[in-house]
Amino acid sequence: MPSVRIWQKKQIVLDHLNFRQHQMVKIGTVGVATVKNRITAALGAGDGPAKPLTKRYAIRKTKLGLGNRRNLTFTGNMLRNLSLRTVSENSAKANVTSRKERIKAWANQKIEPWLVFSPKNRAAVTEAARRVFQENIRRLVLEKALGGKQR
Repeated sequence: MPSVRIWQKKQIVLDHLNFRQHQMVKIGTVGVATVKNRITAALGAGDGPAKPLTKRYAIRKTKLGLGNRRNLTFTGNMLRNLSLRTVSENSAKANVTSRKERIKAWANQKIEPWLVFSPKNRAAVTEAARRVFQENIRRLVLEKALGGKQR
């Protein structure tokens, strides 16, 4: 009888987050997406071109039809594992999920900082935060008028 592998993926449940944590999930998700988009476009931390690959690695990558730019997409695992990890009421932290990819990410970070916000990334996250605030301004004003929590 042939064997069957069963894969079970964990589903993200956001039910137990409070209101501020939901806001930080939205803002953090935008931040991770903008960093991923910048990296796949082979842009560095200053929104300029990323540092070139070493000669041997560029030749190897080109032979496989992957281009010769530093975009962290040799296997795609590095960017696929980059996700939002922890969220609190005033911060959202992203990192690479698997241990193997964390080591590779650390090594790439030593070569050139890539897991940082560029000026365009900062502007996008600020805009996302402004939109989240605008969505919730009526709720905040109403809560204050009704004598809600003072923080």
